[in-house]
Amino acid sequence: MPIQPLSSDQLYRVSDLKALPDDCKSTKNLTPLDEIVGQERAQQAVEFAMSIKEKGYNIYAIGRNGLGKRTMVLRYLNRHEPNGNGFKLYDWCYVANFEEPRSPKVLKLPTGTGHQFKKDIEKLMTRLVKALPLAFDNEMYYSRSEKLKNQLTQKQESSLLTLTNEAKEKSVSLSLTTQGDYQLVALNGEEPHTEDTFAKLSEKEQKQFEQTINDLEKKLRGIVRQLTELEEEFSDKIEKLNDEVALDVVVHFIKELKETYSEQPEVKAYLDAMQKDILENLEIFLEESEEQVALAYAALDKKMPRRYQVNILVSQPEHKFPIVVEESPSYHNIFGYVENATFKGTVFTDFSLIRPGSLHRANGGVLLMDAVKVLERPYVWDGLKRALRSRKLNVSSLEREVTLSGTISLEPEDIPLNVKIILFGDYQTYQLLQIYDPEFSELFRVTADFEDEMPRSDESEQQYAQFISSIVNDSGMLHCDRKAIGRIIEYSSRQAEDQNKLSLHSADIANLLRETNYTAKASHATMIRANHVEQALQSQEKRVSRLRDHVMQTFANGTTLIDTEGEMIGQINGLSVVSTTDHRFGAPNRITATTAYGEGEVFDIERKVKLGGSIHSKGVMILSSYLASIFGKTTKIPLSTNLTFEQSYGGVDGDSASMAELCAIVSAFAQAPLRQDVAITGSMNQFGEAQPIGGVNEKIEGFFDVCKIKGRHSTQGVIIPQSNVHNLMLRKEVVEAVEKGEFHIWAISHVTEAIEILTGKPAGVWMEETGYPLDSIFGHAQVKLNALRK
Repeated sequence: MPIQPLSSDQLYRVSDLKALPDDCKSTKNLTPLDEIVGQERAQQAVEFAMSIKEKGYNIYAIGRNGLGKRTMVLRYLNRHEPNGNGFKLYDWCYVANFEEPRSPKVLKLPTGTGHQFKKDIEKLMTRLVKALPLAFDNEMYYSRSEKLKNQLTQKQESSLLTLTNEAKEKSVSLSLTTQGDYQLVALNGEEPHTEDTFAKLSEKEQKQFEQTINDLEKKLRGIVRQLTELEEEFSDKIEKLNDEVALDVVVHFIKELKETYSEQPEVKAYLDAMQKDILENLEIFLEESEEQVALAYAALDKKMPRRYQVNILVSQPEHKFPIVVEESPSYHNIFGYVENATFKGTVFTDFSLIRPGSLHRANGGVLLMDAVKVLERPYVWDGLKRALRSRKLNVSSLEREVTLSGTISLEPEDIPLNVKIILFGDYQTYQLLQIYDPEFSELFRVTADFEDEMPRSDESEQQYAQFISSIVNDSGMLHCDRKAIGRIIEYSSRQAEDQNKLSLHSADIANLLRETNYTAKASHATMIRANHVEQALQSQEKRVSRLRDHVMQTFANGTTLIDTEGEMIGQINGLSVVSTTDHRFGAPNRITATTAYGEGEVFDIERKVKLGGSIHSKGVMILSSYLASIFGKTTKIPLSTNLTFEQSYGGVDGDSASMAELCAIVSAFAQAPLRQDVAITGSMNQFGEAQPIGGVNEKIEGFFDVCKIKGRHSTQGVIIPQSNVHNLMLRKEVVEAVEKGEFHIWAISHVTEAIEILTGKPAGVWMEETGYPLDSIFGHAQVKLNALRK
């Protein structure tokens, strides 16, 4: 029985949406999906990782771009019950460490209270800035300080008066110079001696005066030491007075704050340290030293001294699970950094200039990043692993780590880190990390593997329709009618290259819907219909098909030689696929085989000139072994064969032409002509069985287009492997041509069936006694080979 071509209903699976209710006329009647369709395995992995609190259960999401990995994860996380994984959320603040300014302290506050604490401190400072100067500018303070000053004066005068009287008795005057020094001078009566009068004194009197002055000077030095001690005592008393006055003010204002934060020991300890520091640095508030005060207030807002500011690093909304997507994962963007400020030409930094990174904002929640971007940025991967291992977040200066300079920088206290990292990446990056980084598998123990496609059934088509509805609703597009939904599902099946599967490349579907929506609106339609989807697909095709049009033009003008009618010996039309970055199309290739007397070798010209890839060469070797098993059962084949792709000037790879090549060789052996109106694609094994190949739709359509160019005949068609039938989702015009009997597609399971279709004669079956039948193709070849052997 001759092999029958496929019927038209086998070439395309129409989407009839049986699972949708009959009254569902458009996406308007469909409930949008709240999750990505067909990714149950990946979703379960995310759920599993999120439910485990232990470290190391971070997620690596594998899949091609456009599968909706990030969308699915974000939708799941947004539905996730806040703190369902047991993470506790806090507000994190940096405050001054008054004992060690280079190591700012971290304050952990309950969620949502950070800003209130900052306001409370600012309010306290505003009050102190006003209240402290007033406390030292009133009659009570003046009278107490004046009293202490009078006591000092009295003691000083009393000490000096005794010495003054004693000196006067010995005719010596004690006076104070304009420079503030004490001076002892000998008296001549009531007036001090001049040089002349002193010189007129006897030597004995002069020596007596000198001795007296020396004795008095010794006593004066003792009194001066006493006066210094009195002044120090006075300073201590004034300082004590100041402390008492300031303490009364500070305690009065800070008492309320301590009561408010009584249940937070860290905050209470900070308030105690602040109280002590304020008393030690009263000059900042009293403006006694202009330079010091100016530096203390050097900031964009001069409301309060810098050392008492509260730097809120992260303030989480109450009960809001933190989900952070980091688009640019540089070191500073992830781990934070410390800024520098300039004041009067001096560069300085302090705790108030510490800035948070995305890890700070995601602490207690989830941080999502692209794996390749993380690995591209210097020092980020190492820093991320260090943070995940130690479970601490350190704002370290990257400049200090990568340079040898000894610049002064801060060493802020570490923040406890409790975060889940989700990296999105492809399989190659995942493999590289697994192989070259032993820590990777310890830190990213959960793999969320995203599917490229899903089984196509009535239920999955319904889910897909809901998925289309969710894109339409999210983007505010026109609604799709029932036929438009079906056409998009059929397009998805074509993208998956399988009648029984749907593509999960959601970016393609979303892009098609956007373009379809534009087409529908341009034609002033109120709803997206199937013809709008067709227009959008045609528009897409036109934009990317420049190379295909150029290739087809070479068939039209005869540059590329091809026959689509008649018969030829040793010549056959194979099919190949040409791919660009965003498009692929099929085109026929002429394959020829010539024979000469030899040892039975098959010379692959493509391999000889290094245009054939290793897979193509493997295909030629397989067909050679099949050839030997047919014609070389008892003795060598006395023919050598030269095999080539005609007009092939680029590389040739893949084994999908191996059946075509074998048919060409058998034709050359048997001198039996092959039909040129039929093209063939498919690989084969050593037993001659047809094996499936890729790009079957494009290959069939490519030959169909060339037939249109060269002239259509009702006998034209394509031979494909039986195992590729489920991959068929052909263009409408090809299906219609098959339906009318103007084009044929044969599905075969063995290469001998292809030989029968191409020659119109049976290939022949080997009989132990007689060999191949004489009226078969193999029989013809066997006769010629036997003649050569003799």
